[in-house]
Amino acid sequence: MNVTELAARLAAVDRDPAPLGGLEKFSESIGAYPGGNLSFLYHMDGLDIAIVSAYFAILIFLAIYGAYRLRIVYQFWRYVDRKPEPSGRFLESGLPHITVQLPLFNEMYVAERIIDACAALDYPSDRLEIQVLDDSTDETRDVVAAAVERHRAAGVRIVHLHREDRTGYKAGALEKGLAVATGDLVAVFDADFVPRPDCLRRMVDHFTDDRVGMVQMRWSHINRDYSLLTKVQSIMLDGHFVVEQAARNRSGAFFNFNGTAGMWRREAIEWSGGWQHDTLTEDTDLSFRAQLCGWRFVYLLDDDVPSELPVEMNSFKAQQRRWAKGLIEVAIKLMPRVWRDPRLTLGQRFELFFRLTGNISAPLIIVMALLNLPVLIVRYNQGLFHLLVFDAPILLFSTLSVALFYAAGQVYLDPTGWKRRMRYLPLVMALGIGLSFSNAKAVLEALFGIKTSFVRTPKYRIESSGDASWLGKRYKRSRGLLPVLELVFAAYFLGLIAYAASFGIIGTIPFFLLFFVGYAYTGWLSMFGGVRWPWRRRERVSS
Repeated sequence: MNVTELAARLAAVDRDPAPLGGLEKFSESIGAYPGGNLSFLYHMDGLDIAIVSAYFAILIFLAIYGAYRLRIVYQFWRYVDRKPEPSGRFLESGLPHITVQLPLFNEMYVAERIIDACAALDYPSDRLEIQVLDDSTDETRDVVAAAVERHRAAGVRIVHLHREDRTGYKAGALEKGLAVATGDLVAVFDADFVPRPDCLRRMVDHFTDDRVGMVQMRWSHINRDYSLLTKVQSIMLDGHFVVEQAARNRSGAFFNFNGTAGMWRREAIEWSGGWQHDTLTEDTDLSFRAQLCGWRFVYLLDDDVPSELPVEMNSFKAQQRRWAKGLIEVAIKLMPRVWRDPRLTLGQRFELFFRLTGNISAPLIIVMALLNLPVLIVRYNQGLFHLLVFDAPILLFSTLSVALFYAAGQVYLDPTGWKRRMRYLPLVMALGIGLSFSNAKAVLEALFGIKTSFVRTPKYRIESSGDASWLGKRYKRSRGLLPVLELVFAAYFLGLIAYAASFGIIGTIPFFLLFFVGYAYTGWLSMFGGVRWPWRRRERVSS
């Protein structure tokens, strides 16, 4: 029986239920899902088969990437005790010269903080140079100039390099700074980071090994507990910076410099082709080019550099969109070279492929979201047997892998309190779905070769939980039309939940809830998260 025949029989029952024995007997006769059908598939027509095939193809694709994620988790716990140690130690008199680069663009609220932090770095002053690479077009330029002059007067070797032409964006600024840098090693810190005084000393000894080209430190979060959004972001980022980066490095796979909180050997940059700006993730691009040239990278899981998380949804989405697009651009650029490289094992090639192409899932999640209603109608007559045999194993890889991935990061960082953080896990998974429109746009732009400018993530120096001053500050990202689509999809899934509940298809509701919450949360905060509500103003006045 196909969908057309099923609809005709339902219509006949509605007109005259007596000949078929009423709705209850009819439901039993077709073995509908609420009745717990454990038998075989009902007969489907061509359209039904196409819908179900597309749905399961996407689920299987996501399950494959889920299996890859489980492999990452396994490798993390397998190699968690394989901590990198420097091959030697520099004598104080033999410490190498280091140039610290601070790329800035319109960061008036945090520019002084990063400059002050780097001026306080514990390293011999005659071997330390600080470059403030300032591309700003607003008051940030004056803030930087004043801070640089203040520290220069105190004896700090610091220079202010301002560009009028932003060619290459961040990569272009780093390239220009490198041309006049005096250091053998180059450390990079973005404006929203606050390196601790001993940061350089915790990295430098790893360069006693001439093969080491880069050392990366873990990102931690100054404002982790500022809001629900920052709590969820921190768990998402910890998955990458705790689990992924450590697992790849300690298992011998390639991993990437994260654009900040790391130190490069100057030779490694130059021998690998230098900073290039044909992708939005110049850090990932250079990382893999350097490792393909034979340089070894080190990841310091237990040494961190605090950073500020975006407190506003549109800024967070801009950051995720840039990363998603940049990774696909790097995949297009480097994967042909990776597949042809005879020095790489098949495992290393697949590792790089999965690492760079994971964001392809974003547009597929949207397609799957659209398919949920027709799939719900088509599969209404498939009972518990089919859910257990077909759906459960695939969903297990797709969802359980995500839960284990994020849980592993929290267990490592907080062995005693990780369970408290896990209550946010459903929202972490939902937000990953909610970002699908923004990330899908980025992925499609990369696939079709559409170039866009480097969009930096604005920060507001928000460090305490009660600070709402960012609501009145500049740099907030525009909303655009995507939040409207996200809210439309939230309404769509609310309707699906009502539909499933009315027909007793309870097993699908938790799945639909993730989509509803993800799109509703993302869309609402994108539209109204930066609005000054009247009660918020009253609260600030009363306090």
